[in-house]
Amino acid sequence: MSTNTSEPTNSTTPSKSKKIPVIIALLSIIVIIQGVKIYLDYEDKQEKDDRIESTEAELTSTLTKLEDISIELDDKIAEIKKLGGDITELEEAKSEIEKERNQLRYTRTANKKVISSLKDKVDGYQELLKLKDEEIVRLKEINTELLSENTGLKVEKNELSSEISSLSIESEKLASKVAIASQLKAENIGILAISDSDKERESPFRNKHISKLKVTFSISENNVAPVEGKEILIRIIDSNGQVLFDVSNGSGTFMLNDKEEFYTASQEILFDNSKQTVTFLYDKGSDYALGQYTMEVYTEDYKMGTHSFVVK
Repeated sequence: MSTNTSEPTNSTTPSKSKKIPVIIALLSIIVIIQGVKIYLDYEDKQEKDDRIESTEAELTSTLTKLEDISIELDDKIAEIKKLGGDITELEEAKSEIEKERNQLRYTRTANKKVISSLKDKVDGYQELLKLKDEEIVRLKEINTELLSENTGLKVEKNELSSEISSLSIESEKLASKVAIASQLKAENIGILAISDSDKERESPFRNKHISKLKVTFSISENNVAPVEGKEILIRIIDSNGQVLFDVSNGSGTFMLNDKEEFYTASQEILFDNSKQTVTFLYDKGSDYALGQYTMEVYTEDYKMGTHSFVVK
């Protein structure tokens, strides 16, 4: 009985011992596979991180170049504008750079394709700047030539202006001399008192003898003065410096030395350079204050002559 019971136990022992190495081998394979996977994942992550770092570095470098080009564009725009050149192309490039730079600055994301495109644009912008440097050189040469020409023209203009100024001064002097020479003169001035009986008396006068005052004078010959209509004015001034003035008797005002002055009487004549005689009859309508009076003759804005009389 005891012999039969022990035999099955001995037959299962070798089977179990054979499975253990297999299990260990499988576990080893799993560990190796897992280790390889971890290693490959690490390598992949490292490579990915390196690519990101490289892309970021390229992006930063490209942005820096865009910044530099933008600053240089500002300088070129200012210089070409000052020289009178066309800045349209530069302003368009400046606007495009600002747009691209702001977009990258805000997103901070870019792939190789975007960065490559930006690099190509940077190269294009740099080529544009080189062309504009050549344009600036040409513009400076043109401006130097124009400046030289303008300087010559300014010298000629200044010389011509000086000549014109001299001629203008001479012309003004001549015009002044002609104006003075053409002024009319009153000569042979006479002042008489006419009584109610039409009797004429010379100064000094008495009020009872003065019904009207008669002023006469001739206009001296003047070959410079043109034949034309003239308004002749007389001013009768009393001993207190007051002008005899009565609107109902034809008195009024005129400008003398930029100041409004009163006149006693006026009349229109045609000056014909014939030594013509001019006569004024003035009726004051009331007695004259006693004293000395001054009578002045004017035309336009200058005095033709003067005379005086006395009432006593």
